[in-house]
Amino acid sequence: MPTMKYDVTPQDAATVAALETLETRLRWLASWTIHNANHLRESRDGLKVGGHQASCASITTIMTALYFHALRPNDKVAVKPHAGPVLHAIHYLLGTQSLDQLQRFRGLGGAQSYPSRTKDKIPVDFSTGSVGLGVAITAFASLVQDYLIAHGNLAEAEAGRMIALMGDAELDEGNIYEALIEGYKHDIRNCWWIVDYNRQSLDATTADRMFNRFDDIFRTCGWRVLTLKHGKRQRETFRKPGGKAIADWIDNCPNAEFAALTYQGGAAWRTRLTADLAGDTRALKLIASFDDDGLAALMTNLGGHCIETLLDAFAKADDDKPTMFIAYTVKGYGLPFAGHKDNHAGLMNPTQIDGLRESLGIAQGEEWAPYGGLGDNSIAMLKEFVASSPLARAAGEKAIEAVPVPQLSAPEGAEQATQPAFGRILFDLAKSGHKLADRIVTTSPDVTVSTGLGAFVNHRGLFRRQELKDVFHAARIPSAQKWSGGGAGQHIELGIAEHNLFLMLTALGLSAPLFGTRLMPIGTVYDPFIARGLDALNYGCYQNARFLLVATPSGVTLGPEGGAHQSINSPLIGIGQPGLTYFEPAFADELALIMGWAFGHMQAEDGGSVYLRLTTRAIEQVERADDGWKEDALKGGYWLMRPAPGAEAAIIFTGAIAPEAIAAYHELKDDIPGLGLLNVTSPDLLHRGWSARQAARWQGGSAERAHIETLLRDLSPQAGLVTIIDGSPSALSWIGGVRGQKVSALGLDRFGQTGDLPDLYRTYRLDAEAIADAAAELFLED
Repeated sequence: MPTMKYDVTPQDAATVAALETLETRLRWLASWTIHNANHLRESRDGLKVGGHQASCASITTIMTALYFHALRPNDKVAVKPHAGPVLHAIHYLLGTQSLDQLQRFRGLGGAQSYPSRTKDKIPVDFSTGSVGLGVAITAFASLVQDYLIAHGNLAEAEAGRMIALMGDAELDEGNIYEALIEGYKHDIRNCWWIVDYNRQSLDATTADRMFNRFDDIFRTCGWRVLTLKHGKRQRETFRKPGGKAIADWIDNCPNAEFAALTYQGGAAWRTRLTADLAGDTRALKLIASFDDDGLAALMTNLGGHCIETLLDAFAKADDDKPTMFIAYTVKGYGLPFAGHKDNHAGLMNPTQIDGLRESLGIAQGEEWAPYGGLGDNSIAMLKEFVASSPLARAAGEKAIEAVPVPQLSAPEGAEQATQPAFGRILFDLAKSGHKLADRIVTTSPDVTVSTGLGAFVNHRGLFRRQELKDVFHAARIPSAQKWSGGGAGQHIELGIAEHNLFLMLTALGLSAPLFGTRLMPIGTVYDPFIARGLDALNYGCYQNARFLLVATPSGVTLGPEGGAHQSINSPLIGIGQPGLTYFEPAFADELALIMGWAFGHMQAEDGGSVYLRLTTRAIEQVERADDGWKEDALKGGYWLMRPAPGAEAAIIFTGAIAPEAIAAYHELKDDIPGLGLLNVTSPDLLHRGWSARQAARWQGGSAERAHIETLLRDLSPQAGLVTIIDGSPSALSWIGGVRGQKVSALGLDRFGQTGDLPDLYRTYRLDAEAIADAAAELFLED
């Protein structure tokens, strides 16, 4: 690998000394926190608590230089998941983390295994855990920051850098490269990715040949790449007679061999170097000038463990150009198992941790002392140094102004599909000039027009940092899409990568806590392809990002597009995903009502994100006698045809299948007196309410009846239920368990195929005849 191409600027000696001392403290506190959780705290279940002492040690120097010197108050950082204990140790020194939290690391209510915005007590900019996602989110956060600057919601002078700290194994994650390409398209800036290149992962040593290509990949995408291979001590040695031979040997040493020699120590280094450099008298003389400990220290004095090298690199990148730092490190640096191939999840035993403690001059009983082992003068100096660091002066999250939500009206039309109705509602809002419309940001993975966003984008434009002309419009070539781009645009156009969609929504949905301005992000996607980006969707919900996800078309109702584009289990994703409320409206007025609710829910303190499952099938709209249905619709369901008291059966449906359910109702109502027809607008809310009711019975909570219990109360306890959804039947079949009623569940339980709706509905038992047959089954004797 090429080394840094510039001379290192001399650093202030006092600053370097303070940072080197802090680095040692952080490495100790991180190691002790993990040791305490695994060896000292009572274990009631016998399970290994875990932690990553080696992964913490490899990045501690980098984090010390960054957090206590290079970070600016408005910078945001996504920390390598396994380095969570180092982050907690940093905040322990800053006084923003408690001893109790450290002592309960990986315990209930304690510091989390991986940095978490929602679970940890310390400030966390981005949650991490699923590797790669914490890296990619910083690219999209950079884009959001530029969006806010362009729209006058953030001053250019207040812009911060979006920084990702990653292990080199994270570069195996494909979502990083999807984000890298998207970032290049949008000309992102103010983004740093810092690689802890320790060359060891859980199962293996990193392949040598790949890091010969990362420079090219990133430079091609417009990034500056700085490789920090050698520390100051190595560079000084390389300038001595015989030093170049040692430098060449290091540059050509395979990763696995370097790791093994690191673990073996100074004597092994001496034996190997003496053998490989035999005949080079100057090199051998230089090697002989070091004792074993000194030689081991020299060979592991890599760029990622040298404060001066890191400070200089960070200073050289003090502009807005996206920069990748490849910092060579040692896995387990400073610990007894440094370099060992099994050290990823390895833990120091009591003897080893005692040896480390003694080497640092920390007395027994002083292990948790922030500056244990140091004299009073050193402690006073370090406290002052920490208190004056940029991070200590960083402002907290700002109070967020609420965005008012107007009443949304459904478009006119006797027959409508929910997908185009969504587009018309959004377009009317765009034309209204309402403040909500100004805060909406739409995004889509190359399916903008086919998911109903075209009219909004025509009116509000594409977001680009540089002006983008619509060449077709300028040439007077007819097109329904007249898209121009610029700083005032409100649609962020993405390529076909669902991970990028959900990471973009996550970054937009965190604009309020990160940047002080609430945006109202709306992302559209084909419903089956939610599964492609499911990890990133879960990532966004886990850190409480707020967005509206509109997925369409859904189910086999998509028809001729075939099975690859038809969705089956997306309702179960909607029900099962925490932080996301799933609705599937059948009618346009339901959709308008739910969208208004969603914009409020996205801002509520106890709110979250919302998922709408829509359809391209136009169906006859129902006439409303009054607005009495609305309150129940927002709770998850309402009686479209209320059952008679004690009725023996009900048809329960969701979404696009409404015409078949209504037709079956009219066919059966004379044969089944008092038959009810229940429209479930949100299987998710109904199930959540029922689950909460069940839990409350045993946890002493509210005894308030769940909404689904209230809805079913009019039926006979022995009534049969026919449930039907264009999706997995499990999304509704659980309703039978509410009162122990017999259920005949209809829905999709196999892959679809091409066809028109009459054929598909008949084949997959979603038509009115199937509903009638299912109702008959309810009354057959077992």
